Amino acid sequence: MSHEQSAPSLKRIAGALATGLLLSLPLGPAVAKDTGYIFVSSENDNAVTVLDGKTHAVVKTIATGERPRDMKLNAARDKLYVIASNSERVDIIDIAKLAVERSVDVGEDPEMFDLSKDGSRFYVSNEEDAKVSVIDIAANKVLAEIEVGEEPEGVMISPDGKKLYVTSEVANMVHVIDTATNEVKANIVVGNRPRRFAATPDGSEVWVTNELGGSVTVLDGVKDEIKGTVSFTPKGFRADDVTPVGITMTRDGKTAYVTLGRANHFAVVDVASRAVKDYVLVGQRAWGATLNRDESLLFVVNGLSDDVSIIDTKSSKVIKSVPVGRVPHTAVIDD
Repeated sequence: MSHEQSAPSLKRIAGALATGLLLSLPLGPAVAKDTGYIFVSSENDNAVTVLDGKTHAVVKTIATGERPRDMKLNAARDKLYVIASNSERVDIIDIAKLAVERSVDVGEDPEMFDLSKDGSRFYVSNEEDAKVSVIDIAANKVLAEIEVGEEPEGVMISPDGKKLYVTSEVANMVHVIDTATNEVKANIVVGNRPRRFAATPDGSEVWVTNELGGSVTVLDGVKDEIKGTVSFTPKGFRADDVTPVGITMTRDGKTAYVTLGRANHFAVVDVASRAVKDYVLVGQRAWGATLNRDESLLFVVNGLSDDVSIIDTKSSKVIKSVPVGRVPHTAVIDD
């Protein structure tokens, strides 16, 4: 066989071998999606701890700006946004690479944030400035600053994207902002030191935790007025130890989970009746609350025992406590 005849054949064989080798290789982290990772921000470590979703072993510790707190996934679930309060920015973590790819400046002493429905903007509470910053994520640019009460914290976009809810801890108030105009359309006095939000799927009710009121205020999401109150009285705790902060609600809007801070419990609440169905003991200073995608597991972040409690939602039993970084704040599940 001549050289001219053999060369194309050899190229075809080499190409086939290379293709076969590539197909046989496992997919690497560059194409990672729905990894099962559990991300936990740790205020005192300036880092996000990444846990394996099955073994709960530490996969990586990702360095962030100072005092990371609130976190959210983008709509594509390939980026994790992390507030770094003392660095006055949001770090954007590439989940495939498990590394910070860039940062967005967001104003003085940011703590909590939410995303616009199209994913293009951050709405960030700036505690020291008593403002909410509206940030263009791609351009790293402040679009607007909205004045609110002292020490704003909780931030939530309504399910339809038309309203922004913001708590003012000092004013004991919830501000309702029109996202089209960035104007405050209502100021609602709620319980003592309001913190965070959850909403029913249709937006008809907005629940806000009152840390020093030991309660949740239920707001009418249409009329922007108070509909009711849920109070928490776990046995064996003084009233001033019951400090609700974290809250999450099931997608069907039937059950709310509320962490009770220094009472070291979370409450399971029937949304329709507003009745507390159960109190469940977890770690010290139960803070953040996050459900996994199928809502079979609840993750409660315990700020003073430096761990995360994992709860079977069907039985309301703690199945495991996992050590994480120092003073954990928020958990996000990429499943």
